[in-house]
Amino acid sequence: MTNYNCSRVPDTVQTDAGVAGAGVLLSFIITNMLSIFLAAVIILLNLRKSTSAPICRKLLLSFSDQQIITGIGIQSVGLAKMKTMVPYHFFIIWLLSLLSTVTNQATLLALVNDFKRDWVLRWLRQFLMFINLLLGCVVGIFVLRSVMKNLEPRLPIGCVWHVADRGSSSNAALSTAGTIAVIVANVIVFTLATWYLHARTNPKWLKSVQVVGLVALVAMGVGATIRVVLVSQAFNDPPPSVHLTGPSEKDWSFGQLLPLLLLILPVISTVEIIRGELRVTPNKVDDEMSAPLFSDTELQNGGYQQSPLWGKR
Repeated sequence: MTNYNCSRVPDTVQTDAGVAGAGVLLSFIITNMLSIFLAAVIILLNLRKSTSAPICRKLLLSFSDQQIITGIGIQSVGLAKMKTMVPYHFFIIWLLSLLSTVTNQATLLALVNDFKRDWVLRWLRQFLMFINLLLGCVVGIFVLRSVMKNLEPRLPIGCVWHVADRGSSSNAALSTAGTIAVIVANVIVFTLATWYLHARTNPKWLKSVQVVGLVALVAMGVGATIRVVLVSQAFNDPPPSVHLTGPSEKDWSFGQLLPLLLLILPVISTVEIIRGELRVTPNKVDDEMSAPLFSDTELQNGGYQQSPLWGKR
């Protein structure tokens, strides 16, 4: 493995369209916007005592699954490249992870009853939430250390543990407080989301929690999106101290177009599922041999399916 080179500050930094290119950033931003919109539609229908919206629910679930997987992936890439990746690109990854978290939590607010009905989906969502939180906290700690030490912008982010403090910058206090607040907020949101996901019954004030939580998530998503747009070379001018060289992160290629093309897959899958449910002739053999997914007891218990691994038999 390549050793850290923190003794010499390079004159320039190579661009990295794989994590900060226009297509990558747009895919996260568009997915986040679509997911929040779909979650808002479902929650508003719920307030009017109409929660069907099957197309919206399937689309939202697909977008959320895609976003949380790509969020975990891009954070893993950033941590794997911390010996060469500079704070500029690492900070963008952290902002994208926040968009992934917002998308996941908005989906949980809107589709919590769907997850409660199947213990596999419930614990799979819990596992992905935990991995996303763990990676987000680690990435956030690196960002926090780089702010507190005022790390040279052209040194790898991994050097925050190997270089001396260069003194505080002009906005160090605000940046430090904001970074700590975001990390703490992520932990609090994860704790509340875990309780919300595994609660056996829905409290009377559930709808109020959904509305307030959605408003807070919209604010977080808008804030992260604005910050990404302002700081990235793909949409604006990056900090001059970074001295980016190489192909511009605004340039489009197949690698930048691919994340946007993948956004079409949830739509196609949803159309196929809906058309299949409406048009495919049922098989009598399947009808005779299939068993219902939920028992009468489970349906009477609010649709909460207990895990067979440690639940009562």
